[in-house]
Amino acid sequence: MSLSIDRDLYRDLRKETRPMTGDREDFDPLLALVGDSRFVLIGEASHGTHEFYRIRAEITKRLIREKGFSAVAVEADWPDAYRVNRYVQGRGGDTDASQALGGFKRFPQWMWRNADVLEFIGWLRDHNDAMQIGRRVGFYGLDLYSLHASMEAVLSYLRVVDPEAALRAQKRYACFEHFGDSPQDYGYAATVGLAPSCENEVVAQLVELQKSAADYATRDGRLAADDLFFAEQNARIVLNAERYYRAMFGNRAASWNMRDRHMAATLDALIAFLEFDRRAPKIVVWAHNSHLGDASATEMAGRGELNVGQLVRERWGHSALLVGFTTYAGTVTAASDWDMPAERKIVRPALEGSYEALFHDLGLRNFFLGLRGTSEAILGLRQPRLERAIGVIYRPETERMSHYFRARLPHQFDAILHYDVTRAVEPLERTGLWERGELPETYPSTL
Repeated sequence: MSLSIDRDLYRDLRKETRPMTGDREDFDPLLALVGDSRFVLIGEASHGTHEFYRIRAEITKRLIREKGFSAVAVEADWPDAYRVNRYVQGRGGDTDASQALGGFKRFPQWMWRNADVLEFIGWLRDHNDAMQIGRRVGFYGLDLYSLHASMEAVLSYLRVVDPEAALRAQKRYACFEHFGDSPQDYGYAATVGLAPSCENEVVAQLVELQKSAADYATRDGRLAADDLFFAEQNARIVLNAERYYRAMFGNRAASWNMRDRHMAATLDALIAFLEFDRRAPKIVVWAHNSHLGDASATEMAGRGELNVGQLVRERWGHSALLVGFTTYAGTVTAASDWDMPAERKIVRPALEGSYEALFHDLGLRNFFLGLRGTSEAILGLRQPRLERAIGVIYRPETERMSHYFRARLPHQFDAILHYDVTRAVEPLERTGLWERGELPETYPSTL
């Protein structure tokens, strides 16, 4: 691209962007873009950036208050998030938001046990306390990593409503007992033929629970329906998790697609369940950009991968609004490898040729950019560029290979929020390693 064309794009983008100064009005253009949308999918460019969590929560509060959104669905395990849901709706035994987040014990703990989520959960409880029961906003998980926790949840439910069915379920789930708490070990053994698959058992359990649903749901009214929905979804998670952990040792695209199809299907199940009380529920979804930006507009499509954003957009069209975040530099909470402690790491300045570097070069710091339309600025962004994605692991030394992919931003998202310099999200449990993580401003030269 020539220097003159670069200058034209910078000029056009500066006209299209809306600077954000920290005022409540910063999000007015986004709320206007939401309009009557029923689904607002709000991403994040990392799983450990304070601004992404805080701003996403502030937008969600306005969607709840001003647009009547009735649920928040997040990239988290169903049992852990449902404990939070019980708390924010005035049920369960937790006495405060920190206790309600206590189910998030598995790596990466900081992803949901952090200061920004804590504040939002406290706000949501206060909001719901002022609402009638049928008008309260729920908090739900979409993910499928909770194989053992979901099995235990199914058994706990059945022990109350149908002890004989609980014994049958326990016998079926015993298929996994030789592998302890490691579903990966089961997946490997079943894939290479060292152990039989448990698929038939988990399918049979889900089918039996669904056949008994009508009876279980009538026993105690709406609360029984809530508990049944929770149990049935856990049984479905056991089924999909069993398949996912086997797929992990095969084709990468197959396992990725299985997970995102599960999250999209969970969203569909949530929509159907919430229609029990109110017509056409409106749901905010929180997950990583890589799950919520339309995969068909990225190099993921070339690998045969799809994602939640693509599936939701295909089903709901303009009733779904896809919002992404970007950042140029700063710090992030992340680990160096799976199951390693959380660290506060320096985020390197974005690579030349990336959307993040382009946005930094505008010199506007923080801004909102709507991507629907055919202005010169939006047309100028349609050329594929690099885009950064930091998950729970950040490896600066291999950043180009491990944290960048190509995308066409106006097709991937409907809007972008850019925060030029960001800081690490604060875990509720701060380790010495995290506290020591801040490096000198002169990094990497240290001069």
